[in-house]
Amino acid sequence: MIELFLSAFATLFVIIDPPGCAPIFAGLTRGCPPAQRRMMAVRSVLIAAGILLFFGLFGEDLLRTLGISLAAFRIAGGIMLFLIALEMVFERRTQRRENRANEVTASPEHEDISVFPMAIPMIAGPGSIASVMLLVARSDGLNESLVVLAALALTLLLTMLALLASGPLMRLLGHKMEAMLTRILGVILAALAAQFVIDGISVSFQINV
Repeated sequence: MIELFLSAFATLFVIIDPPGCAPIFAGLTRGCPPAQRRMMAVRSVLIAAGILLFFGLFGEDLLRTLGISLAAFRIAGGIMLFLIALEMVFERRTQRRENRANEVTASPEHEDISVFPMAIPMIAGPGSIASVMLLVARSDGLNESLVVLAALALTLLLTMLALLASGPLMRLLGHKMEAMLTRILGVILAALAAQFVIDGISVSFQINV
């Protein structure tokens, strides 16, 4: 159970990337009153948690309804996560997130950034949704599913803490440290994504890998 928890936590932490969300949140909420900033941080994580929990609990049934096998979803999800990992290693993901933040900043009608872009797609994006669905689908029984959900809860808690402490956190880490951390997490995510693809192929062709 501990190994499953650590594996799920590592996957979700790398995908959701709390340290990477913090500078975007800090930039979007610059000039906001502290109380409003805290409210948006909590609301962003709660909305994302609801979305991820829904797909974690009902995602496999949704796939079955659409006629998509779990093995096919594992392969597709693994490939998608690998592309995200490449973006992290070459810092393209950070640039894309910053572009989204600039678009929101340029639109005066977007005053509350809790739903967009923080909850969706920065926290509950395609990568995190796919990861939660894959991890829950791989779980054997209720106990293992609860372990995965506990790892998700811890990741979201850390995300909330990162958003609440985004200002001091950015001053502490600095841009160079943040870039180095993003690259390291990208390499880890690439290995995890490859494992998802291997699992999907092994199930499809009934190969013991």
